[in-house]
Formats: sequence, C-alpha cells, structure tokens
Amino acid sequence: MTKRLLTKLLLVAFVFGFTTQTEAQFWKKKKDETPKETPKKKPEKGDIQPYGKVVTKDHKTDEGLFKVHTKGNSYLFEIPDSLLTREMLMVTRIAKTATGIGFGGGKTNTQVLRWERKNKQILLRIVSHDIVADTILPVHKAVVNSNLEPILFSFPIKAISKDSTATVIDATPLFTSDIKPLGFPGFYRKAFGVTRMDNDRSYIERVSSYPKNIETRHVKTYFASKAPSNSSLGSITLEMSNSMVLLPKVPMKRRYFDERVGWFARGQVDYGLDAQKSKTVKYLDRYRLEVKDEDIEKFKRGELVEPKKQIVYYVDSATPEEWVPYIIQGVNDWQVAFEAAGFKNAIVGKRAPTKEEDPEYSPEDVRYSVIRYLASPIPNANGPHVSDPRSGEILESDINWYHNVMTLLHNWFFVQTSAINPEARGNNFKTKTMGELIKFVSSHELGHTLGLPHNMGSSAAYPVDSLRSASFTKKYGTAPSIMDYARFNYVAQPEDKGVALMPNIGIYDKYSISWGYRPILDTDAKDEKPILDSWILKHAGDPMYRFGRQQRGVIDPSSQTEDLGDDAVKASNYGIKNLKRTLLKLEEWTSEEGENYDDMNAMYGELLTQFSRYMGHVSSNVGGIYENYKTTDQEGAVYTHVDKARQKESLAFVIDQLFETPTWMIDKDLFSKVQYTGAVDKIKSLQGRTLSGVLSTSRMARMIENETLNGSDAYTLVSMFSDLRKGIWTELYNGRSIDTYRRNLQKLHIDVLKSLLESSSANISDLKSVARGELKRLQRDAKSASNRGNTLTRYHLQDVVDRIDTILDPK
Repeated sequence: MTKRLLTKLLLVAFVFGFTTQTEAQFWKKKKDETPKETPKKKPEKGDIQPYGKVVTKDHKTDEGLFKVHTKGNSYLFEIPDSLLTREMLMVTRIAKTATGIGFGGGKTNTQVLRWERKNKQILLRIVSHDIVADTILPVHKAVVNSNLEPILFSFPIKAISKDSTATVIDATPLFTSDIKPLGFPGFYRKAFGVTRMDNDRSYIERVSSYPKNIETRHVKTYFASKAPSNSSLGSITLEMSNSMVLLPKVPMKRRYFDERVGWFARGQVDYGLDAQKSKTVKYLDRYRLEVKDEDIEKFKRGELVEPKKQIVYYVDSATPEEWVPYIIQGVNDWQVAFEAAGFKNAIVGKRAPTKEEDPEYSPEDVRYSVIRYLASPIPNANGPHVSDPRSGEILESDINWYHNVMTLLHNWFFVQTSAINPEARGNNFKTKTMGELIKFVSSHELGHTLGLPHNMGSSAAYPVDSLRSASFTKKYGTAPSIMDYARFNYVAQPEDKGVALMPNIGIYDKYSISWGYRPILDTDAKDEKPILDSWILKHAGDPMYRFGRQQRGVIDPSSQTEDLGDDAVKASNYGIKNLKRTLLKLEEWTSEEGENYDDMNAMYGELLTQFSRYMGHVSSNVGGIYENYKTTDQEGAVYTHVDKARQKESLAFVIDQLFETPTWMIDKDLFSKVQYTGAVDKIKSLQGRTLSGVLSTSRMARMIENETLNGSDAYTLVSMFSDLRKGIWTELYNGRSIDTYRRNLQKLHIDVLKSLLESSSANISDLKSVARGELKRLQRDAKSASNRGNTLTRYHLQDVVDRIDTILDPK
C-alpha cells in the first residue's frame, strides 16, 4: 500500500511539474510578445552627454590644434586624446591697452600647461621646468615629489567624440573668469589699485584655432581706484591675448650658455648633476637650425648647406609700401652671419602672402614669424620671441614696428650727423634716407628675435679716430655689432668725406651667430663645452669679439648706451663740436614757410639731450670698473678699476664743458622764438643731473674700495671732491663775481652734499665724513670771500655760509 501511494504521489508531482513548466513557457512567450516599457533614467547633472546634443548644427567649428566649436558666447574645445598629457606653452600678452598702461604686445606671463583626464573631468595643470633631474637617477623621485603640478582649472567633460578619440569641454569659463595667470598681471593690479573684475563688462572677443596653436582674445574690465586714464570711471578696460602653443614632442638639442658670448638664455636647477649643491644650468634661446641628412658630408667638408627648415619673416601687409623693401633687406642682411655658421639661405624676409597666395596664412598662426606694423604714436620697436622652456628652441618671433619709431630715427640722425651730412637736415628725410634708417632698426630688432641681447661693449673696440676714416667705417661700420646702441657717427667731422654713419652686421654678430648656431654633429649637448670654449679662446683679448652686457646704472664705462669709440673724452669733444655747428644752423634746417617754430624747439631739446649723453659717457669713468668675462683657464682679472689718470681727465672734462657754463647753448635769437623763459633752468637741469651722478653713493663707494685696494694708484675720494670743489667754486679763489648760472650750480653742489649727510644709503665708510668736511671747507672759504665781488655775489656767499650752518647744525 505504501508502495502504491508513493507511486501515485510521484505521478501527481510529475503531472503538476509538467503543467507548471508548460504554463511558464506560455506566459514567457506572451510576455515577449507584449513587452512592458522600462521607464528611462533621467540624466543627472554632470553626466557626459551624447556628442550630438552638445555639439549641435548651430555651432560653428574651427579646425586646428583643437576643434573649437562656437555658439554665441560659448566656446567648446574638442581635445584629441593624442594631445592629452602633451605640453603646451601659454603666452599671455596685453593686446590692446588703456592710456597710461604702456604699449600692447608685451608678454606678461608664460607658463607650460598640460591637459589631462581624471574620471569625468579634464584638468589643466601648470608644468614647471625650473627644477629637473634625469629620470634614471634616484633623485628624480625627490624632484617629482617636491614639484607637484598645480591645477589651474577643472572642466567637466561634456561629451566624447563620435569616434571616441576626443573629449569635449566648455572652455568659456577659462577666459571669462578672472584667472590671474591669463589676465592682468599682479604688478599692474597693485599699481592701479585693482580690486576685482567686472563680469558685466568682460567678455571673449574670439577664439581661433591653428594647426599648432590656439589664439584667444578676451576683454577684461577691472574696478581700479587709481586708473591711469578716465579715472572718473574707476575702472580699466583692456584686451588680453592668450597664445597656447603645442611644444615639440622631441625637444631640440640644447646649447649651453657662456657669459662671454651674449645670448638670451633660460635656466634650470638640475639636481642630477655631479655637484654637491643645487646647480643652475643655462641654455640658449635659438631657432632649430639643422643640417639635412643628405648634406652632412658637405657640411663636414666646410661647404655651405641649406638648413632643414629656413627661418622666414613675413612683413605685415599693413606696412607702408615704401618701407617694405628696406625692412626685408634688414632681415636678409643677417644671411652673412648664418654663412659664418655654415648655412646658406638660412634666413629670408618676405611680403606677407595674400589670401589667394596662401588662404591659411594668419599673423597669429605660430607657424609664421611676422614683422607687424602698428599705427601707434609710440617711438619704438621691439622683437620678442616665444621659446620652448625645455630646450630654448625659438618657436616663433614677432617684431612690433610702431609708426612713430621714424620720429625717433629722424631726431637721432639729425642731431648726431646733420653737421656733416646734408641728408640729415630738414623735418622730413628723403625716402632713401629714412629707408636706410628703417633697415638699420629692422636688422637690430631681428637680432633680438634670433636670440641676441644688446652688446653695449661692442663700440668701445674702435679707436675714436678710426670713426673718421672712410675706408675703416665702410668696412666695419660704427661698431663690431649692430646689437650695440651705437647709433650714428657723431665723431666724424665735416672734413671727413665718405665716412659711414651707422653700424651694419659686424664681426661680433657673425661670431656670435656662428657660436650659437653652428651645428656640432654627433655630440651630446653636455659634451659640446670644450669645442664652444675653444671658439671663444681663439679670440680672447680681441675687443672686436668682446661682449659687454647692458647695465642698469653704469659701472663699466666701456659698456654704455649711445656711445662710440674707446675714449669718451675724445669722442665727446668731437660730438660737441658738431652740436655747436648744428645749433648755428638749427633754424635754417628746421624752419618751413608758414609754419611755427615747434620743430626747431623740439630739435633744440634733442640737441641738449645729446650733450647730456656726452656728459654721462665721460663722467661714468669716474669710479668706473671694467668688466671682462673670463673663465678659470684664462689669465687676468675680470674686474679692473679705470685708470687714475683717465678718471681725473674725465672729471676735468665735465668741469670744463658743463660746470663752466656752456654759454654756447644759450642762443638769444632762438629763445626769443620758442619760449618766453627757461634758459637758466635748462642749464641748471643739465648740471644738476650730471652732478648728482658724479656724487652717487655707489660710485663713491667704489672709489673708497679702489683706494683701499690700490693706494696711491687710485683716484681717491678726497682728490675727486677737491677737484670738484675747485671747478665749481673757482670764484672763491680768483675773486671774480659769480653769475646766475654759477650761483645755481654752487647751490646745487651744497644740496647734493646735504643729501649725502641725510641719506641712509650714504652710511658707507667715509662718505658722510668727507661730505661734512667739504661743507666745512666751503663754509670757511665762502666766509672769507663774502665781502668781495658785486652785490649779488656777496649776498650769495653770505647765504651759502648760513645754508651750510643750518645743514651742519639743523637744531
């Protein structure tokens, strides 16, 4: 029975199981035939959207480094995955400026950036190359740990491209926000009392994408309590330019810097060097100029070869037609320097192509170096360049040419050469004359874009009298380097026929370009040092190959601006002779029928400025120290004091030419036509400026040190003060009356001595003691002479006695 019951139960279970399975299949089939709709999940804020919903048909797309999609005031960047983690250089400039801030075009910031993806964000990081170490060294890890790359901005990912090879972000906030590295620099903000940006008056002007760079222009308005113009608005508006440039995947081979050859350079602290300290290495800014593979053997044989990539400068189409050939020639003149480096046709100037000739051309495209012509009253030109901070490779250069630089050129050429050169006379030069001047400036500025700084020590290589030789100057110009401020030949006299009046690409320029650009094949950058050193030592001691840096406040009198020749006294004597000749003809050479005397007045001011330059050139020898860079494998001192006799001669020159009243400057007929007063003040101003320079605390400190080190071989401080007193106060000792000009000068002298006593910067050894001693000596001598001369002389000397008494005992 039990067995029979079990069989029935199993049968029931089997039947019910079969039925249940069949029903399940049936209902599954019915469910498949009529599926239920699953409710769609609503997208959350921040989710990555389909590409077509982010980049729509309403967007305008600009192809380039990134695709830039523009719609209204919104700018989307579509960043290829291949460019994530690639380094890019962001160059920030003031493109258009408010009055009083200075001229536009100057760089305010450069930073290396890197775009990288982190989950649903794109991060824009700031990369530093200031501190490095070779990746194979253990110290590299320490460098990385102490140099975390800060995040400049974070962007949520909006979409992924249809082929999944690019990421879309909204880049608008990067340029509409007040991101300080990309906007108005901090020192300007402080100077003008900037508090914050006004969003309602700030906007993006445009974003343009090119194959290797993205250019952004954005207008920024800042609330400013000390706005330099339109101060009633309490704000400043300017246009900023940001150039984001893709850096080469493989950096160029460096060439390491040597201070004996002038060059723009950049530095890194390299912890990977075999040195028991953190050491900075410097390397040159220069173009990537390489020998073609097929020409290597020719180059090794000493034949000139063409580079893999030519350096090309395009002249802006806005440039007046008459100046274009001269600007282009200023570029092409550098070909001789590159020939010294082993290359032919290495550099060329061209007209900017038209749209028909090259539809892709744009002066903002980093692939093009441009000489831009700017309609600006600024009397200047400059030559900035953009360089890869990893290697120094110049990626692009621009020369900014301001229209009013012609005013500067006219005034210099007139004042410095009109006495001997009829082409330099008049208010407007002939096209050829101005063209030659423009070519000169074009070459000078182009030298900067190639990597060369000013070489202010160049002109001191030439004996002064050689500048009066036609054969010498036609061969060598007025200086061995066009990178000096050796403007025009003010030394040449009217009888010196056929002399050259300006510099050209000279011996030093060819040498420095060769030193910086000549390829050293099959050699690592660090192993080039002995070869580069041998090139320098080959010309050691030859002044033609000397580099003299530009100084802030002259210490080395052989590295000054605007001077000529190896003897400032002799050169300035010649220059003053020419100024006297020019002054006699000033009205004739500047007056035009029916015009007023503004041009004559302007050129008279230029003439006085030139005279003041001569005083500076000469007086800088007093307390001067020559600087001649050397390395340990060269004999002799780097720093040497100017010879005692030259210092003494230089002060005597200033006393004779300036402190003895230069009455030749005071042309009564000229003054009667240009101003109702001011003759006395002009002389006083010239004398005061030079006197303050001679008695500067830094100069006198050097004289004290010179005497301490060299004893009787030095021009001492006491001797200088004595010579100065005898030159300024001559009337105390010869009994003559003292005229207005001399009375002013003598009071200036007392004022300068007074400032030395009161100045905290004069707390150097014996300065205050000598100044006090001079005042007491002058007081005694003035008291003895106070009963001689005319009434004004007596009153003046009595006043001098009382003034000094108050200075010495102010209570």
